[in-house]
Amino acid sequence: MSRISLFDSPLFLGFDHFERLVDQLSKSSSEGYPPYNIEQIGDQGFRITLAVAGFSQENLEISMEDNQLTIKGSQSDDADRIYLHRGIATRQFQRSFVLAEGIEVSSADFDNGLLHINLVRPKIASQVRKIAIKSNDNRGLKAITSKTCEASAKEASAR
Repeated sequence: MSRISLFDSPLFLGFDHFERLVDQLSKSSSEGYPPYNIEQIGDQGFRITLAVAGFSQENLEISMEDNQLTIKGSQSDDADRIYLHRGIATRQFQRSFVLAEGIEVSSADFDNGLLHINLVRPKIASQVRKIAIKSNDNRGLKAITSKTCEASAKEASAR
């Protein structure tokens, strides 16, 4: 069975990385643990807050690969304890977020069982540039060459 691409149109040149992004999103965990919030901080900032009660700072790991932010948590079971009822499980998790191009992690804080990851999107100045059009016909080349020769001759006579 062939796979239908969202970006098959010739109008979408260079958008193949978006297709990979959609694949990453579809493969990311749909599990609801740990719960998280995403909030906007100012015009250019975001904060992801994960509720990681029971985890210590040493049990948490944050990594960034390409544009994917991954938070991992692992707890070890204490073999010396004997539980009569166990409602709080020691569990591991991995939560991934696909970030837009240019978004950077500025800091991470751990406070009262909440892991805060601060993100910033640097403002990028819009750039407009003109692209010269070259002629491939001989008349255009002759005209350019003769103008260049005339300009060189004028410069030489002015000296």
